[in-house]
Amino acid sequence: MESLKEEILELLEKDREFRYAVAGYLGLSEIMKKLDVLAEEQVKLREEQTKIWQEIRSLREEQTKLWEEVKGLREEQTKVWREIRSLREEQTKLWKEVKGLREGQTRLWEEVRGLREEQTKLWEEVRGLREEQTKLWKEVRGLREEQVSLRKEQTKIWEEVKGLREEQTRLREDFNKMLDEIRSIHLRLSRVERTLEKLTLDIEEEARSILSYRIQKDLGIRMKVDSLLLKDLELNLYGVSDDLCIVGEASVRAGVRVLNDLLEKIETLKRRYPEKLRKKIIPVIYTSLPMPDLIHEAKKQKVWVLKATEDIVKVQV
Repeated sequence: MESLKEEILELLEKDREFRYAVAGYLGLSEIMKKLDVLAEEQVKLREEQTKIWQEIRSLREEQTKLWEEVKGLREEQTKVWREIRSLREEQTKLWKEVKGLREGQTRLWEEVRGLREEQTKLWEEVRGLREEQTKLWKEVRGLREEQVSLRKEQTKIWEEVKGLREEQTRLREDFNKMLDEIRSIHLRLSRVERTLEKLTLDIEEEARSILSYRIQKDLGIRMKVDSLLLKDLELNLYGVSDDLCIVGEASVRAGVRVLNDLLEKIETLKRRYPEKLRKKIIPVIYTSLPMPDLIHEAKKQKVWVLKATEDIVKVQV
């Protein structure tokens, strides 16, 4: 057993395809691939960082050379000022050569202006180097922050993997509980279906008997009320006698939806089976528990609604 464990661990360490196969079985292949990509990206970032440091060293060497050049210019400038002072002293002695000295002095000032312009350019170049150096430092800080972010992200991924494993365990437990609950619900539904089927059959038989009695008692018409089964239509209550026709539905509990279905079925009979109807049509709904919306709409549509003991909405003939 120990040798088998050692072989598996060695394969996981050396064989990348085997490692991915095991990770795929555990549901971690995508995460392992992402971690490999992250590792490769980190190596590239380190290489880029090394190049940046080399560039920074080169800029520092250039900066040192520029400072040496600036120092040389300052020394030259000092010499120029000394020469200017010497010229001023000679100017006192050599008034006769004032004109020549003034021309030379003009040239000297032009040279000084040129030096000042060059000096200004050098300072601008120095400022540009400083700004570039500042950008490089910002880039370095950004790389460091990105590296820290990658480490935090890696930690979050491992925490997410741990959470997924725990969630998978909980889901399995919940799934087993749900299966037990579904089996229990299925048994209860089967009992409810059998009860509803019995109630539906009972109320349909009750409705046919009550309607036959009420039509004979209230209208003086003998009529057998039965169901009507057609190819694309079914009615619980249907009966005809001479020019009178009863069309209806029986339901333990009835709302306005039962009424709307009944009216649609009557329209279908008019379009497809007019021979099943008569001149006078009495739409009827027999129910033990009529809803308020059914009663309201039945009065508007003149639909007879009744139960065994009373009329909810009286018949309109």
